[in-house]
Amino acid sequence: MGLFITFEGPEGSGKSTQARRLYERLAAQGYPVILTREPGGTPISDMIRRIVLDLRHNEMDPTTESLLFSAARAQHVAERIRPYLRLGGIVICDRFADSMLAYQGYGSGRDLDELETLTRIATGGLKPDLTFYLDLPAAEGLERKRRAAERPEARNPLVPPVAPPERVEWNRLDARDLDYHERVRAGFLELARREPARWRILDAHLSVDELAERIWQTVVPLLAGIKPVGEQAT
Repeated sequence: MGLFITFEGPEGSGKSTQARRLYERLAAQGYPVILTREPGGTPISDMIRRIVLDLRHNEMDPTTESLLFSAARAQHVAERIRPYLRLGGIVICDRFADSMLAYQGYGSGRDLDELETLTRIATGGLKPDLTFYLDLPAAEGLERKRRAAERPEARNPLVPPVAPPERVEWNRLDARDLDYHERVRAGFLELARREPARWRILDAHLSVDELAERIWQTVVPLLAGIKPVGEQAT
Protein backbone atom coordinates (compact mmCIF):
# COMPACT_ATOMS: atom_id res chain seq x y z
CA MET A 1 0.00 0.00 0.00
CA GLY A 2 1.08 3.60 -0.53
CA LEU A 3 1.64 6.49 1.86
CA PHE A 4 -1.22 8.59 3.27
CA ILE A 5 -0.27 12.03 4.66
CA THR A 6 -2.76 14.55 6.05
CA PHE A 7 -2.49 18.19 7.09
CA GLU A 8 -4.58 19.62 9.91
CA GLY A 9 -4.74 22.94 11.69
CA PRO A 10 -6.98 25.79 12.77
CA GLU A 11 -8.16 28.33 10.23
CA GLY A 12 -5.35 30.43 8.77
CA SER A 13 -2.56 28.12 9.92
CA GLY A 14 -1.10 27.70 6.43
CA LYS A 15 -1.76 23.96 6.19
CA SER A 16 -3.09 24.21 2.61
CA THR A 17 0.07 26.01 1.51
CA GLN A 18 2.27 23.35 3.12
CA ALA A 19 0.24 20.50 1.65
CA ARG A 20 0.74 22.00 -1.80
CA ARG A 21 4.45 22.62 -1.22
CA LEU A 22 4.98 18.98 -0.24
CA TYR A 23 2.96 17.77 -3.24
CA GLU A 24 4.96 19.92 -5.64
CA ARG A 25 8.30 18.74 -4.24
CA LEU A 26 7.34 15.07 -4.44
CA ALA A 27 5.92 15.46 -7.94
CA ALA A 28 9.05 17.28 -9.10
CA GLN A 29 11.12 14.28 -8.02
CA GLY A 30 8.89 11.89 -9.93
CA TYR A 31 6.99 10.31 -7.07
CA PRO A 32 3.45 9.09 -7.76
CA VAL A 33 1.47 11.59 -5.69
CA ILE A 34 -1.91 13.31 -5.63
CA LEU A 35 -3.10 16.30 -3.63
CA THR A 36 -6.70 16.40 -2.45
CA ARG A 37 -8.83 18.03 0.26
CA GLU A 38 -11.79 17.59 2.57
CA PRO A 39 -14.62 18.12 2.38
CA GLY A 40 -14.33 17.54 -1.36
CA GLY A 41 -11.93 15.66 -3.57
CA THR A 42 -14.52 14.15 -5.93
CA PRO A 43 -17.45 15.66 -7.85
CA ILE A 44 -19.99 14.26 -5.37
CA SER A 45 -17.94 15.30 -2.35
CA ASP A 46 -17.48 18.81 -3.79
CA MET A 47 -21.24 19.16 -4.14
CA ILE A 48 -21.64 18.23 -0.47
CA ARG A 49 -18.89 20.73 0.42
CA ARG A 50 -20.87 23.56 -1.15
CA ILE A 51 -23.92 22.66 0.94
CA VAL A 52 -22.23 22.06 4.29
CA LEU A 53 -19.96 25.16 4.23
CA ASP A 54 -22.44 27.65 2.72
CA LEU A 55 -22.79 30.74 4.94
CA ARG A 56 -26.53 30.79 4.24
CA HIS A 57 -27.13 27.41 5.89
CA ASN A 58 -27.01 28.48 9.52
CA GLU A 59 -30.13 26.43 10.31
CA MET A 60 -28.25 23.19 9.65
CA ASP A 61 -28.72 20.67 12.47
CA PRO A 62 -25.47 19.34 14.03
CA THR A 63 -26.45 15.77 13.15
CA THR A 64 -27.05 16.78 9.54
CA GLU A 65 -23.65 18.48 9.50
CA SER A 66 -21.84 15.39 10.79
CA LEU A 67 -23.63 13.08 8.38
CA LEU A 68 -22.87 15.33 5.41
CA PHE A 69 -19.18 15.51 6.28
CA SER A 70 -19.15 11.72 6.64
CA ALA A 71 -20.94 11.20 3.34
CA ALA A 72 -18.41 13.41 1.54
CA ARG A 73 -15.58 11.48 3.21
CA ALA A 74 -17.01 8.08 2.32
CA GLN A 75 -17.17 9.01 -1.37
CA HIS A 76 -13.70 10.56 -1.25
CA VAL A 77 -12.11 7.48 0.29
CA ALA A 78 -13.91 5.03 -1.99
CA GLU A 79 -13.42 6.93 -5.24
CA ARG A 80 -10.04 8.58 -4.88
CA ILE A 81 -7.94 7.95 -1.78
CA ARG A 82 -8.07 4.18 -1.32
CA PRO A 83 -7.68 3.32 -5.06
CA TYR A 84 -4.54 5.48 -5.32
CA LEU A 85 -3.04 4.00 -2.16
CA ARG A 86 -3.67 0.50 -3.50
CA LEU A 87 -1.61 1.41 -6.56
CA GLY A 88 1.27 2.27 -4.24
CA GLY A 89 0.99 6.04 -4.60
CA ILE A 90 1.24 8.90 -2.12
CA VAL A 91 -1.93 10.74 -1.12
CA ILE A 92 -1.65 14.16 0.50
CA CYS A 93 -4.93 15.39 1.95
CA ASP A 94 -5.73 18.88 3.23
CA ARG A 95 -7.90 17.87 6.25
CA PHE A 96 -9.33 14.44 6.94
CA ALA A 97 -11.36 12.71 9.66
CA ASP A 98 -9.45 14.36 12.53
CA SER A 99 -11.07 17.64 11.51
CA MET A 100 -14.53 16.23 12.17
CA LEU A 101 -13.50 15.12 15.66
CA ALA A 102 -11.98 18.56 16.35
CA TYR A 103 -14.75 20.70 14.85
CA GLN A 104 -17.91 18.69 15.47
CA GLY A 105 -16.65 16.87 18.56
CA TYR A 106 -14.53 19.23 20.63
CA GLY A 107 -15.87 22.40 18.97
CA SER A 108 -19.60 21.65 18.91
CA GLY A 109 -19.74 19.16 21.77
CA ARG A 110 -20.93 16.16 19.77
CA ASP A 111 -20.30 12.75 21.29
CA LEU A 112 -16.79 11.64 20.27
CA ASP A 113 -17.62 7.93 20.33
CA GLU A 114 -20.52 8.56 17.95
CA LEU A 115 -18.32 10.59 15.60
CA GLU A 116 -15.61 7.93 15.68
CA THR A 117 -18.20 5.32 14.71
CA LEU A 118 -19.33 7.48 11.78
CA THR A 119 -15.70 7.90 10.77
CA ARG A 120 -15.01 4.16 10.79
CA ILE A 121 -18.04 3.62 8.57
CA ALA A 122 -17.05 6.42 6.18
CA THR A 123 -13.39 5.42 5.90
CA GLY A 124 -13.61 1.65 6.26
CA GLY A 125 -10.98 2.01 8.99
CA LEU A 126 -8.49 3.93 6.83
CA LYS A 127 -6.20 6.21 8.87
CA PRO A 128 -3.32 8.45 7.79
CA ASP A 129 0.24 7.20 8.15
CA LEU A 130 1.37 10.69 9.12
CA THR A 131 -0.48 13.84 10.15
CA PHE A 132 1.07 17.30 10.29
CA TYR A 133 -0.64 19.76 12.61
CA LEU A 134 0.21 23.44 12.14
CA ASP A 135 -0.54 25.13 15.44
CA LEU A 136 -1.63 28.74 15.80
CA PRO A 137 -3.77 30.67 18.34
CA ALA A 138 -7.36 30.69 17.12
CA ALA A 139 -7.77 34.48 17.06
CA GLU A 140 -4.58 34.96 15.07
CA GLY A 141 -5.52 32.26 12.57
CA LEU A 142 -8.99 33.69 12.01
CA GLU A 143 -7.55 37.14 11.40
CA ARG A 144 -5.04 35.70 8.90
CA LYS A 145 -7.81 33.95 7.02
CA ARG A 146 -10.14 36.94 7.11
CA ARG A 147 -7.47 39.15 5.55
CA ALA A 148 -6.66 36.54 2.91
CA ALA A 149 -10.34 36.10 2.01
CA GLU A 150 -10.79 39.86 1.56
CA ARG A 151 -7.55 40.54 -0.32
CA PRO A 152 -7.77 40.74 -4.11
CA GLU A 153 -5.11 38.81 -5.98
CA ALA A 154 -2.26 41.20 -6.75
CA ARG A 155 -0.33 40.33 -9.89
CA ASN A 156 1.03 41.89 -13.06
CA PRO A 157 -1.84 41.80 -15.60
CA LEU A 158 0.70 41.41 -18.41
CA VAL A 159 2.06 38.17 -16.94
CA PRO A 160 -0.34 35.22 -17.03
CA PRO A 161 -0.33 33.09 -13.86
CA VAL A 162 1.35 29.69 -13.99
CA ALA A 163 -1.68 28.22 -12.21
CA PRO A 164 -4.97 29.68 -11.00
CA PRO A 165 -4.52 31.35 -7.60
CA GLU A 166 -5.95 29.50 -4.63
CA ARG A 167 -9.26 31.08 -3.66
CA VAL A 168 -9.61 31.61 0.09
CA GLU A 169 -13.19 31.08 1.21
CA TRP A 170 -14.81 32.40 4.39
CA ASN A 171 -17.30 29.68 5.26
CA ARG A 172 -20.02 28.78 7.75
CA LEU A 173 -17.59 27.23 10.25
CA ASP A 174 -15.14 30.13 10.01
CA ALA A 175 -17.94 32.51 11.01
CA ARG A 176 -18.51 30.86 14.40
CA ASP A 177 -17.37 32.64 17.57
CA LEU A 178 -13.85 32.64 18.96
CA ASP A 179 -14.70 30.30 21.85
CA TYR A 180 -15.71 27.66 19.30
CA HIS A 181 -12.42 27.97 17.43
CA GLU A 182 -10.43 27.82 20.67
CA ARG A 183 -12.18 24.56 21.55
CA VAL A 184 -11.32 23.25 18.08
CA ARG A 185 -7.65 24.08 18.59
CA ALA A 186 -7.65 22.40 21.99
CA GLY A 187 -9.32 19.39 20.37
CA PHE A 188 -6.61 19.06 17.75
CA LEU A 189 -3.91 19.19 20.42
CA GLU A 190 -5.71 16.51 22.43
CA LEU A 191 -5.99 14.27 19.36
CA ALA A 192 -2.27 14.71 18.75
CA ARG A 193 -1.52 13.87 22.38
CA ARG A 194 -3.51 10.64 22.07
CA GLU A 195 -1.59 9.44 18.98
CA PRO A 196 1.94 10.89 19.18
CA ALA A 197 3.38 8.32 16.76
CA ARG A 198 1.19 9.63 13.92
CA TRP A 199 1.10 13.37 14.62
CA ARG A 200 3.81 16.00 14.14
CA ILE A 201 3.04 19.38 15.71
CA LEU A 202 4.63 22.38 13.99
CA ASP A 203 4.63 26.06 14.96
CA ALA A 204 2.69 27.92 12.26
CA HIS A 205 4.61 31.11 13.12
CA LEU A 206 7.67 29.69 11.34
CA SER A 207 8.35 30.91 7.81
CA VAL A 208 6.76 29.07 4.90
CA ASP A 209 10.17 27.82 3.77
CA GLU A 210 11.24 26.60 7.20
CA LEU A 211 7.97 24.75 7.72
CA ALA A 212 8.28 23.16 4.29
CA GLU A 213 11.81 21.96 5.04
CA ARG A 214 10.84 20.46 8.41
CA ILE A 215 7.94 18.66 6.76
CA TRP A 216 10.20 17.37 4.00
CA GLN A 217 12.78 16.01 6.44
CA THR A 218 10.00 14.14 8.26
CA VAL A 219 8.61 12.63 5.05
CA VAL A 220 11.89 11.55 3.41
CA PRO A 221 12.44 8.43 5.59
CA LEU A 222 8.94 7.22 4.67
CA LEU A 223 9.73 7.25 0.93
CA ALA A 224 12.08 4.27 1.04
CA GLY A 225 9.50 1.84 -0.27
CA ILE A 226 8.06 4.14 -2.94
CA LYS A 227 9.92 4.47 -6.23
CA PRO A 228 9.67 7.50 -8.51
CA VAL A 229 7.54 6.76 -11.56
CA GLY A 230 10.51 6.48 -13.94
CA GLU A 231 12.13 3.79 -11.77
CA GLN A 232 9.11 1.57 -11.23
CA ALA A 233 9.70 -0.57 -14.33
CA THR A 234 13.36 -1.19 -13.47
